[in-house]
Amino acid sequence: MAEPPVMRVFINNINSFSSGHIAEVRRLAAMRFRLCQNCLWELLSKLMQCDAVIYNVSQETGQVEEAAWAVTALHGLMGSFSGPKMFILISTVMTWASSKPVDPDDPTLPFTDEIFWSRKAHPNFARHIDLEKRVAKMGKTNRELFSTYVVASGLQYGMGENLFHYFFKKAWLGQEPEVSVFGDGDNIVPTIHIRDLASVIQHVIHHRPRPYYLLAVDGSNNSMEEIIKAVASTLGSGKIQKRPVEEALLVQDLSATDIDYLLVSLRMEAVFIRKLFSISWHRESGLVENVDLVVEEYRQTRGLLPIRMCVLGPPAAGKSTVSKQICQHYKLHYITLRDAVLEAIAQLVKADDSTMKDLLSSLKDSMKHNKGLKKQVLKEKLMSNPCRNQGFVLDGFPNTYEQAKEVFSGVEEDDEMPHKASFRRVVPEFVFTLDAPDNLLVDRVMNLPESVVQEHNYHPENFTKRLATYRKMNTLEETVLTFFTELDIPSWRLEITSSKEADNQPLIQKILQTVGPPRSYSPSRQEVEEEERRKAEEMMKEEALAKAESERREAEEEEARRRASRLEKRQKEEPLKAEALSYLKREVMPTLVQALSECCRVQPPDPVDFLLFIFQNLSLL
Repeated sequence: MAEPPVMRVFINNINSFSSGHIAEVRRLAAMRFRLCQNCLWELLSKLMQCDAVIYNVSQETGQVEEAAWAVTALHGLMGSFSGPKMFILISTVMTWASSKPVDPDDPTLPFTDEIFWSRKAHPNFARHIDLEKRVAKMGKTNRELFSTYVVASGLQYGMGENLFHYFFKKAWLGQEPEVSVFGDGDNIVPTIHIRDLASVIQHVIHHRPRPYYLLAVDGSNNSMEEIIKAVASTLGSGKIQKRPVEEALLVQDLSATDIDYLLVSLRMEAVFIRKLFSISWHRESGLVENVDLVVEEYRQTRGLLPIRMCVLGPPAAGKSTVSKQICQHYKLHYITLRDAVLEAIAQLVKADDSTMKDLLSSLKDSMKHNKGLKKQVLKEKLMSNPCRNQGFVLDGFPNTYEQAKEVFSGVEEDDEMPHKASFRRVVPEFVFTLDAPDNLLVDRVMNLPESVVQEHNYHPENFTKRLATYRKMNTLEETVLTFFTELDIPSWRLEITSSKEADNQPLIQKILQTVGPPRSYSPSRQEVEEEERRKAEEMMKEEALAKAESERREAEEEEARRRASRLEKRQKEEPLKAEALSYLKREVMPTLVQALSECCRVQPPDPVDFLLFIFQNLSLL
């Protein structure tokens, strides 16, 4: 059987979100394309070699003029065509944004491509509708030789997201309690999955339909609030906050064109593609109905996969310190059984509901008697959206085979647990066991501050008992590591060689090398600037401390030099002082004593004059 002829297809701006994914589908269909980035006339020679030319201006307004030039230039060269050619313009539903309602008395009636002639564009998309009209006109001269089509695309979603990425990212990060809805959110948004748009283009190429203007939208007609609410519920807390449209202008991740798209309100129905094509829809019912699958595409396409790990080990092994450092590096959530239960209790305390109060009582009783309810709380915590998004480090739990089985077994089969899809499993990917000789652990506890000893209940008698219990549990036939081994989950034993937790850096590096690079967003520009500012401040502080230390050392050295100088001077003066003192004792004092004695004997009216007289007449003595 002969192979079908190769069709050459040109797609503009292939590095963009929309064109890139359309081109990817073309590859799967064994169709070839070339990317040209040269001057227009050289580009035209390449276009002349193609059977189909696709210009996508649905999200890139910068190539409207080039698309107009291309279709006009090809039309002018029809006489030189070696065979039939096709020009497909992927436009946007924004050329319908200012259209009058189909029936003013019935706002639920949708716009259809059967009445495309009545459309009216958004003021900012006037160039797009002019381009649509030019493309349609160029195809009317000789449709057998040069056929043109306009495909008005709905707002595109899927495969990592583009226009809706801001909302997906906000919900995934969870840094804010609510995801913003700009405006009232009641506007009906026509949408289409990018793969379905690619399928429409593929069918246009293969079938060359008679209608030259086609709407490409799915069957959803959801409001913007419904879309953002679905995304927020699947990826985040489920909370949304309506904000004034003006605040959208302050969002760096949203351009003015993006805001125009997000505020459009059009109820639309793609009549022609449903009549003419047998499309195998990827997401026919829209984003809201398929939000779980769309979110999974978003995670997989952007590599936003959770890192789940468990850090085990004896008491005082440094599990908490290591776990928190790992969380800081990978931006994961630090989880302990105690914190999960306390958080659940705090939430139940706020709830004004008798059922919740009964659950609170049961949970407190579970904490006292070590019942299974708190493990259920931990399981739900691990299945929460933040842990499913970024991942977690579970510190110091489970301790036994049975505990591991209670928390991790049957997660996917539990019908009562939400989010049963396999990608939301909570079983750790990595299990690290810290270990050290008992004497090193005891030495570490002895050197801990009293506050830490009190916090972790590391009193000598209690610590010794806990350590013995841990060692005993790990000599059983079925240990916690046995459970993970049965699930083919790798585990690593890391030996602690120092009694100081500050010396754990080589151990941390081993963990980071084992786990690999982060699977989250790279730092934003603001985060990078804040990190650079923090480093600059730290450097300034270090420089100030170094300067102060240098000045202190210089002052100490100067004082030492002064002391040495004084000592040297004193050492030089001491022989002279001794000689002078000897002279006084030998030559002066005897005479002075005699003179004073004579003064006392005579008791003259003026003792000073008398002494002067005596010294002038020493022979009298």
